[in-house]
Amino acid sequence: MNLEENLNKILSRYDELQKKTTSEEVINSPKEYAVISKELSEILPTVELIKEFKKIKKEITDSKNIIEDEKADNEIKEMATSELDNLIIKEKELEKKIQIAVLPKDKDDSKNAVLEVRAGTGGDEAGLFAADLFRMYQRYCDHRSWKFEILSVSESLAGSYKEAMAVVSGDNVFSRLKFESGVHRVQRVPDTEASGRIHTSAATVAVLPEVEDVEVNIDEKDLRIDVYRASGPGGQSVNTTDSAVRITHIPTNIVVQQQDEKSQHKNKAKALKILRARIYDYEQSKLKKSQSEARKNQVGSGDRSERIRTYNFPQGRVTDHRINLTMHKLEQVLSGESLDEIINELLEKDKEIKLSNLN
Repeated sequence: MNLEENLNKILSRYDELQKKTTSEEVINSPKEYAVISKELSEILPTVELIKEFKKIKKEITDSKNIIEDEKADNEIKEMATSELDNLIIKEKELEKKIQIAVLPKDKDDSKNAVLEVRAGTGGDEAGLFAADLFRMYQRYCDHRSWKFEILSVSESLAGSYKEAMAVVSGDNVFSRLKFESGVHRVQRVPDTEASGRIHTSAATVAVLPEVEDVEVNIDEKDLRIDVYRASGPGGQSVNTTDSAVRITHIPTNIVVQQQDEKSQHKNKAKALKILRARIYDYEQSKLKKSQSEARKNQVGSGDRSERIRTYNFPQGRVTDHRINLTMHKLEQVLSGESLDEIINELLEKDKEIKLSNLN
């Protein structure tokens, strides 16, 4: 399908959706109306670009007709020639914007996300950094008016985190947070370092699309569910009942533990939500390994062993190694305020790579 056919198809779909919003059947179904309205709002910016593109193409044709018209006045021909140059530049700019707008999207982009942050190498400093990152994402979600629901936090001493998990809900959450997966490195002087020596430590971030029951079919017979008493830091008992839950998915050997809630039922429900996301990620990872060419279309491989970003406290800078972007806005990034600047650059780079692969 050439570009013109593709654009006409989009316009036809837009007209079709508009007609549906006025049909009695859709009006009487709030759920269906919401689905159609969402698709309309997503397609509208592209439709506006297409309409402008078609308008410019018509003006180009009109200008060419004037230039080729032997009866036309020379002064009018000169004006048409001058206008034609500007129109051709606009046409090329719009064509590129449209090509980017119609790029195929990740099927998981519109989903919510399960966010996992784990301390990596570096001892206590790694745990403190993991806590900093988790708070950064929480503040970032506040800036974007996304819901940040904490699933579990495994704390060590002095406010450091071994592991923390949350579900982030909102519009197109996964499309933006997916680029955060990988190893994040920190360089700073610990409070306990008398000599002022800079330490390097790391934390791992994983962002998984939240999946529904229908997307991942979990057979009860494939699960081993163990219950036990919840414990706090240092192993002290924090619950007198067997409310903590450990679920093992036998085929993949994926294990999920949950003990934040006092209710065994609530812990099981949270654990199943995490397990479902991890199994989905496991299946997708297997698929990606068999499609090595597809990996080249991504900004970074998404491999969790890959260092993607460094946070340097002495210099107040953040560097994203995938796109060679350095910003001297460390505090603003950690407050969630400037994280979008990095994510926007990653999105643009991703579009450029996908666009170059189409040509």
